Amino acid sequence: MQILITGITGRIGSNLATALLKKGHKIRGLVWPKDPRIEKLSELDIELHYGSLTEPEDVQKAINGVEVVYHLGAAFQGGGPFSETDYFNINIGGTFNMLEAAKKENHLRQFLFASTDAIYHKYPPNGMSEPIREDYISREPQGWYALSKSVGEELCLGYWRTYTLPVTILRFCLVVGAGEILDFSQFYLSNLKSRPEFTPLWKGKEQLILLKDRDGRSYKKHIADVRDIVYGCYCALERKESVGETFQLAGPKPFTWAEVIPYLSNRLDIPYIEVSSSDTPTFYEFNLSKAYKILNFQPQYDIVRMIEDAISFRNGTDIGILPTN
Repeated sequence: MQILITGITGRIGSNLATALLKKGHKIRGLVWPKDPRIEKLSELDIELHYGSLTEPEDVQKAINGVEVVYHLGAAFQGGGPFSETDYFNINIGGTFNMLEAAKKENHLRQFLFASTDAIYHKYPPNGMSEPIREDYISREPQGWYALSKSVGEELCLGYWRTYTLPVTILRFCLVVGAGEILDFSQFYLSNLKSRPEFTPLWKGKEQLILLKDRDGRSYKKHIADVRDIVYGCYCALERKESVGETFQLAGPKPFTWAEVIPYLSNRLDIPYIEVSSSDTPTFYEFNLSKAYKILNFQPQYDIVRMIEDAISFRNGTDIGILPTN
């Protein structure tokens, strides 16, 4: 199939393009002319269209003749700084332009929209009491990135209801690339020492920090290796039951600081301390049963495997792209 990927130079987009090429698909990418990251695509057989999501003509040229769209391109929290106007024009206006162009394509088989778990209120004072499931918990976006993605979701569903455009919404959790889990900021005291309750603990030498809430409960978080997110994007491709539906994607299970910090301490030879924090805790996980059932999404990269692969990656080992199930 002819597939268009916006945001193709990002970590998910570039890995998705590679994976789809290996499956025999023809890939086209929409690339912002000032994007400096196109070198990573130079060895791939990809048709690149240069243009902006904010320009309807650029979008229409990129989408002409394609059968599937992965709309991953967006202004995002880690890629800024972006203004409120940028978020509106790129994420909301750009999604509108993509949907309008897709509506004109008679042979379009699927429009997959990348959303985010930032649309949930994941950090209440005592953490989440139940696993987050996409069809049981309401959207409560805070901040312009989350707001723009929530509006993008509603635009997509509106075009499905109004024009029967075959949309699928994929909500990504925090996505970690190869090697990055070893640098996760909340694992290291040096990254927290500027906060008053942690300042006295800093003695000038790095330590890992096993964070607990005020009741002594270990922090808990649910993230994903980029390979599992790419795999989830592939699982949704041409899945007829996914049309008009929203799916949360994440790793196979959450992790706790009590599980990870001693393991990292042993593998990296860095001592750790246990600290109960009075701050709002990180304590949430996702219920992925809908993605399991409809998409047959079976992520493989739990936190231990991510750590081991990150160490291997730093040592120069090729850790691959798609899971092998």
